[in-house]
Amino acid sequence: MDTTALDRRPLVEDWVRRYERAWASNEPDDVRGLFTPDGEYRFHPSDEPTVGHEAIVTAWLDAQDEADDHAFTWSVVAVDWPTAVVQGRTTYTDGDVYDNLWVLRLADDGRAESFTEWFMEPSGDE
Repeated sequence: MDTTALDRRPLVEDWVRRYERAWASNEPDDVRGLFTPDGEYRFHPSDEPTVGHEAIVTAWLDAQDEADDHAFTWSVVAVDWPTAVVQGRTTYTDGDVYDNLWVLRLADDGRAESFTEWFMEPSGDE
């Protein structure tokens, strides 16, 4: 059995926790720390990527949430190194709820080379 995915799961979990910290702080250094210098961020799967630290920080701050306007729960559902998939749910204080699916490609140091997010309103009665 290949143990690479199991060995790398803590890197994925750490990345998500650092993402949550950046989401709450909106501090440029926290955001930069998530990505390699030439990292790519896709806010939607069909978007052209936002590339590089400064472009990602600018886009992040343009779309920032407040630290206390949401709750986020998540779990790592797959790791096929260097790719990982995270499933989450964001519940905003205004009542909006989104299911999230994130696809990450991480460097060996745990920073994202690529991050793509999907988010959608849950269907049905929840």
